[in-house]
Amino acid sequence: MGRSRAGRSLSRFHIALAVVAGVMALSSGAEAREPRPQRAVEMIAPRDVGEPIMAVVSIKGQNVTFYDAEGWMLRAPVSTGMKGRETPAGIFTIVEKNADHRSNLYDDAEMPHMQRLTWNGIAMHGGLLPGRPASKGCVRLPYGFASDLFQRTQLGMRVVISPDDAAPTDVSHAALLVPNAATSAATPERAEMLADEAKAAATLASDAKKAAKAASRAAGPAAASLRSLERKKAAADKELAAAEKALAAAKTEKALTRAEERKAKAEAKAADALSRLESARPEAQAKIDAAAAAQETAKAAAEKMTETAKAASDAKLDLEPVSIFISRATQKIYVRKNTRKPWPDGGEVYDSSIEAPIDIRDPDQPIGTHVFTAMDSAGSGLRWTAVTIDSGDDANGALDRITIPQDVLDRIATGARPRASIIISDEPLSKETNYRTEFVAVLSNQPQGGFKTRRPTPPTFAPVISTNTWGGGNWSGGGGFFGFGYLQDPPPIRRPVKARPNVRRTYTKQGWW
Repeated sequence: MGRSRAGRSLSRFHIALAVVAGVMALSSGAEAREPRPQRAVEMIAPRDVGEPIMAVVSIKGQNVTFYDAEGWMLRAPVSTGMKGRETPAGIFTIVEKNADHRSNLYDDAEMPHMQRLTWNGIAMHGGLLPGRPASKGCVRLPYGFASDLFQRTQLGMRVVISPDDAAPTDVSHAALLVPNAATSAATPERAEMLADEAKAAATLASDAKKAAKAASRAAGPAAASLRSLERKKAAADKELAAAEKALAAAKTEKALTRAEERKAKAEAKAADALSRLESARPEAQAKIDAAAAAQETAKAAAEKMTETAKAASDAKLDLEPVSIFISRATQKIYVRKNTRKPWPDGGEVYDSSIEAPIDIRDPDQPIGTHVFTAMDSAGSGLRWTAVTIDSGDDANGALDRITIPQDVLDRIATGARPRASIIISDEPLSKETNYRTEFVAVLSNQPQGGFKTRRPTPPTFAPVISTNTWGGGNWSGGGGFFGFGYLQDPPPIRRPVKARPNVRRTYTKQGWW
């Protein structure tokens, strides 16, 4: 006989309980093997924050801290490169920004609010944070944090990627730049005045060029007519000379008569040609002379335009903070400034480098890698901080070992202003340093999987953007020891990034932007 209805129901209930228990046990085991991702927690300094000057990423701590002139302003967790695709530790700047970027290396993957650090593909962007290194070389930021931050950063902002925890500390040393009279003379007002002069000179040059073209058009027919009359006069003179020769050679009366008639006609023709030429010459010559004068005026105006444009460009460049890289590996100092001139393939173009030998005491001994940054003005000087990311000397010890040539200091004096930087490193400049970057230097004693698995930026020559000599002198520029180039053509237009659900964020106060 079959079981009762109540018995069958109880049996099914027991089976259901067993299934649920099994599922829970499996779920518990899976959680034990793979912990849940960390929830992104961002922090904001309990004060009014300014514009970020520098970011320091800790690979060990999987976090990033942004600093403004007052100190730390933002902190957030990150996810750097996984094993074999490690994010390279080193010195970088933001060279390009794209809110809706997609990877051209990894299956068109979305990289929202991308801030590029190298042209071969290392960047900061919004992404998932599993609580461990999981990217393919980039620095992933919390989605919401990346979106908010994107509006605040600017191209050229320093990004330091450290293998360990690192933070800027105040530093004072005689080797650090100090503003002087040249710095004080380089003012926005002066740059604006020179820009107005350049604009006026460009207008005059344009008007002079138009006037020269009009004068040339007016002189053209007159010059052509004058040349035609001169050819006719020359032909008449030639005919007269031939007639006189024939007359002299005549032996008979008949030949003498013909020769005299020929000479008379040639004389009349020559006289008429001379009369026509003399009559047309004054007016035609006046037009020709006017055209020549207009050409000289246009040439002088063009030279003035070039001169004032260079002066205006140099004055604008003088307002930019200077960046210095000192390499123990090459025993050289490299100097750069951002021209703020956009390049069609993306990013901005940096002014040609100054390269010069530099004395480093005990050049065979490690010096470390140190980033010195002028965070703000301090009275008549600057307040400097130092971040050390590689072993060697401490920050002051590294400064003790270098001597920047005085003539270089004189040429870069206008750049001694907030955001100026000096980098001292054992490393040479990376080949990823090019005309659209400031300096790129990676630590050779750290994993670089995310760097090495990317195709290097092919070398090519930089465009000539400025002839600024920073005070004159024979300094190498336009590329220095490294090649210039970029990796790819401008990316094609792609569909907008899909909307994502808002990622929960935690701040210590609201409305921090």
